[in-house]
Amino acid sequence: MPTTALDDLVRAGDITALQEWLSATGILDIADELSRLDPTDTAIAFRLLPRDRALAVFEALDPRHQQQVLDGLREDRVQQLIEEMDPDDRARLLDELPAKVATRLLARISPAERALTATLLGYPERSAGRIMSPEFVSLRASMPVADAIAKIRRDGAAAETIYTLPVLDEERHLVGVTSLRTLVLAPPDARVGDLMTTDVHMVSTDTDQEVAARRIQEADLIALPVVDSERRLVGVITVDDAMEVIEAEATEDFALVGGHNPLNAPYLSVSALGMARARAVWLLMLIVTAALTVNVLQVFEDTLAEVVSLALFIPLLMGSGGNSGAQASTAVIRAMAVDEVRFADLPRIVWREARVGSLLGTMLAVAVFAPVAVIFAGDLAVTVALTLVIICAVATTAGAALPLFARRAGLDPAVLSAPVITTLVDAVGLVVYFLVARAVLGL
Repeated sequence: MPTTALDDLVRAGDITALQEWLSATGILDIADELSRLDPTDTAIAFRLLPRDRALAVFEALDPRHQQQVLDGLREDRVQQLIEEMDPDDRARLLDELPAKVATRLLARISPAERALTATLLGYPERSAGRIMSPEFVSLRASMPVADAIAKIRRDGAAAETIYTLPVLDEERHLVGVTSLRTLVLAPPDARVGDLMTTDVHMVSTDTDQEVAARRIQEADLIALPVVDSERRLVGVITVDDAMEVIEAEATEDFALVGGHNPLNAPYLSVSALGMARARAVWLLMLIVTAALTVNVLQVFEDTLAEVVSLALFIPLLMGSGGNSGAQASTAVIRAMAVDEVRFADLPRIVWREARVGSLLGTMLAVAVFAPVAVIFAGDLAVTVALTLVIICAVATTAGAALPLFARRAGLDPAVLSAPVITTLVDAVGLVVYFLVARAVLGL
């Protein structure tokens, strides 16, 4: 049965067909289709899930849709779901709920699970400690392999992962890492300490979550140990959680580059008012910065009055400058996100982008020179051509440098992205255009 049938089945009230669909469809497909339903219909469909699949589907949902499911369930069913969730998933959900609701739900789960979740919620937002799992299997360096495998069998069911195994000394300091594969293939009497690698990738609890996620991605890890200030192991971040962080950070950067606040929720679940609110602040800010352009035009209104045809090329020049600046800023922001460039690289980046911008401006100048010279005049063509070269060089340089300065100032580089850079380049570009016009045309 195709996955697109869920909405029709819920609306038709065909319970038997709904149960068959939910039994025959994969976990991720069910979660995807539930996220597309109206809140009331989401709860109706979820209640029909077999108990052994309900938790897996619930954990696959976005926190916003998890809230919708909880709103449609009985209190005892809500408590059961919250109790059975992994601590890191539970913390993420409670983080999104209103404080009173989160406190009420936390108070109803078992003391052990409550303590694990409270520990995670006690770490700073967007930190590695906030997204780690406190449920893991650790080994001692002095253990024989046979004892290590016995411990994995005993404690592994409750752990987030057993494929990457941290190795600790007698004081719980992280001293190495080994893998289940290594242990299974080793002689039973071998020591764990002889099989571990001491070149360990790790992060502290206060490390930014994106830094931790990138570490997992770059080092091809299954799990990343998280330690406290004394290098004692307190949790692990698994690759699936890392991918969610990377996706969330990329979504936020795309939103800022596009000129609106992050929605922090799936697109279809955000109201029209919420969508407008996310975009309005940026549009108002851009209106304020665009006032620079108006002021520049006012300063050079006499020049524009003498050669009215200058006005015809303002959109072309501003568009070229803004687009080239946006290209440069996007490239640098991406390079910063994956740690390819740092502030120390600023001189190299500025020099590179100045050359790139000059080349781009020259290409555009060559393309427009002949048509402008034929249709209008040769001196006007020279003005437009020279301005294109200068504007593109300035725009790419500014587009590359501003995100680096933003990072140094503690701001999100994406904030100084395409919309802001485009507006600033417009104002600078107009000044360049009219100064070149005065010089070439003798105004």
